[in-house]
Amino acid sequence: MNATSSLGLAAGAAFATELLILFFLLRFMSRHRVTAPNYRGIEIPIAIGVSFPATLFVVFMVERILGVYPGGEAGVYLAAVTGISLLGFIDDLIGTRDTLGFRGHIRKLFHGELTTGGLKAVGGGIIAVYASALLFKSWQDILVNALVMALFTNLINLLDLRPGRAIKGFLVLFVILFFAAKSDLFLFLPLLAAVLAYFPFDLKAKAMMGDSGSNVLGFTLGLMCAMRMNMPFRLGFLGFLIVAHLFTERYSLTEIIERCALLRYLDNLGRGGERRGE
Repeated sequence: MNATSSLGLAAGAAFATELLILFFLLRFMSRHRVTAPNYRGIEIPIAIGVSFPATLFVVFMVERILGVYPGGEAGVYLAAVTGISLLGFIDDLIGTRDTLGFRGHIRKLFHGELTTGGLKAVGGGIIAVYASALLFKSWQDILVNALVMALFTNLINLLDLRPGRAIKGFLVLFVILFFAAKSDLFLFLPLLAAVLAYFPFDLKAKAMMGDSGSNVLGFTLGLMCAMRMNMPFRLGFLGFLIVAHLFTERYSLTEIIERCALLRYLDNLGRGGERRGE
């Protein structure tokens, strides 16, 4: 089987597997009341992003059987996104919103109180360093790449405030990084296919992927940047991520989007003209 056929089969397997998992997972979460009100006030399943690592497990197994498995990089990637999704799942289930912003969670951590946001920050940082140390050798690469992975993870989380917004941001950044970094399709295409399968559920506010999913999307973008880009470009992305985080500590992305007609149009695209409240 040639590479194109293998890629097509892997993408198709990911898309179909994600839909199959969603069929059971959405009903399972609803039955066990793992739900929260959507912007219409209707209770919908949350933390559905745990489906992404599950899909990757299945697809990488298929790729292994076909002899196109990406190798050691896939093992590191799968372990990292599973861990980062678990941290998000904990926050989705028991997290509160009485502490907001990265600085707020870190401040509480230094006062001896561990919030779910603080757990995500510390745990996510450890996972980013772990993945970076396994994939890269020099301390400069390990440090820069860990920061890029951790900050990309949080960036997508910051976007996940409206139906479909985080996935739209992920898709735009995925395309940019894929062409700029010439990323390994066998490694990253399965997640893209899974996200596209899930996208309509999120866009129509029928399910929330939560941090369980946004963490996976953000970490993937960070890894795409880290694995193939030269240091100057990685430093450029790192600078962008730092500025974006500092900006969002002071200003509301939602308010900025609402004030810009083009951004508001893109943000609402696909939702049927309805918007979610803050």
